[in-house]
Amino acid sequence: MQRKTESLIQARPVTAAAILIAVVGAATIAGAWTFQYGFGYSPCPLCLEQRYAYYFAVPLAAMTALGDEAGASRKVLIAALLAIAAGMLWNTALGIYHSGIEWHWWRGPQTCSGTAETGSGRSLVEQIQSMSIVRCDEAPWRFLGLSLAGYNALISIMLALVAGWAAFKELQARADPAHQ
Repeated sequence: MQRKTESLIQARPVTAAAILIAVVGAATIAGAWTFQYGFGYSPCPLCLEQRYAYYFAVPLAAMTALGDEAGASRKVLIAALLAIAAGMLWNTALGIYHSGIEWHWWRGPQTCSGTAETGSGRSLVEQIQSMSIVRCDEAPWRFLGLSLAGYNALISIMLALVAGWAAFKELQARADPAHQ
């Protein structure tokens, strides 16, 4: 099994990376849904926003793997990998931002972690109605000191690196005249 995996990675880095991204991304979303629906941990607005990158990357990675196997344009595959890497880098930053809010290193959005603004011209009732019930500055679960936002940041950077590595390998192969 290990040799088969190594040979796939060597021969088809785009396919291998895309499959890894799709599987890990899908498992991450499944984990988030398990915490939400299985264990009753309601997500805050920032938690929900961090899922968007996975909703984008998982199907794009699956299409990239299929495209690589079907002989799609190398430029399209590289663009898809770079788009996944960019989305996951953005998600890494969002996960770090959210973790910092949970550790109270900086303030989060008023809608989910602050107090109602005074003197903004809005009534207190309007401010309360616009605020989220689930707070962004309280981590409901931690493991080894990291919250789900922290784990999201780690997973996102790993997926960004995998996508970037595969794009780099593909660009290297395109530049090699013996490969063409």
